[in-house]
Amino acid sequence: MATINLGSIKFNWKGAYAGGTAYVVDDVVSYNGSSYVCILASTGNLPTNATYFEQMSSAGTNGTDGTDLGTTLTTQGDIVYRDASGLARLGAGTSGQVLQTGGTGANPSWTNVSSDFVKLTSGNFGASSSISIDGFYSSDYSNYKLYLYNLENSNQQTRARFNFGGSPATSSDYRTVSDGAQNAAGSGNYAQGVAEWGVDHINLTNWGATNGYGDICIIDIIDPQTTGFYKRIQYQISTYFSTENQVLNGHAIYVTNDSVASTGITIFSSGGNTYPSTSKYALYGIK
Repeated sequence: MATINLGSIKFNWKGAYAGGTAYVVDDVVSYNGSSYVCILASTGNLPTNATYFEQMSSAGTNGTDGTDLGTTLTTQGDIVYRDASGLARLGAGTSGQVLQTGGTGANPSWTNVSSDFVKLTSGNFGASSSISIDGFYSSDYSNYKLYLYNLENSNQQTRARFNFGGSPATSSDYRTVSDGAQNAAGSGNYAQGVAEWGVDHINLTNWGATNGYGDICIIDIIDPQTTGFYKRIQYQISTYFSTENQVLNGHAIYVTNDSVASTGITIFSSGGNTYPSTSKYALYGIK
């Protein structure tokens, strides 16, 4: 039978520290995630008392509020970072956002992608007589460009109004001027110009496209969030109506004393005709 030298067995694992247990030299206990070895027999003295215990190992860094990372990171997409006091959770941002540093001494955050020219929204008219493109202006951009495609709307004009508080302004405070060229069968080429003063809309076309050929319109919306006296746009459009080809350039302003920022723009048919589902729009922000 093998002989065991009891003198070579030094440490005696005692598990979690208990205040009523008598500990002797070389007893080892756990306390608050760390381990301690008894160096002087005692009862009721905490392991943190260096007279009776010596620390053998230290607990790792905890997460927020004393929890571990498994508790700190609660949801798919979470990430962990260090704030001013310790580890912290940053929940997932919204789709398309990117992680942005605030620099030394600041916490990271999710932010929207921002560049000199960014698409903010797009879609189709959904077989309706109007579309409101609202809520996409922000301090990130000064100006905006709106593209309209396939505005097939026979014998009707396509018009626009500025939105305020989500609703189109219908007061007679619009001023528009357009110029362009047109080719009419049997009539030759001729230039045309239209000016409207004190109307309740902006005319984007003289007539709507027909025979399956859709208007294409590009609108520059200039500083719509200004609280100044004027809200301005300029536009270019090409259209095909029956036997007439039209190319127009236009400028328009909305004069208001309200000093309220515009929130969007409404595009609509003059006679309430329904645009086809193929009519589309895309709004871009420009710095």
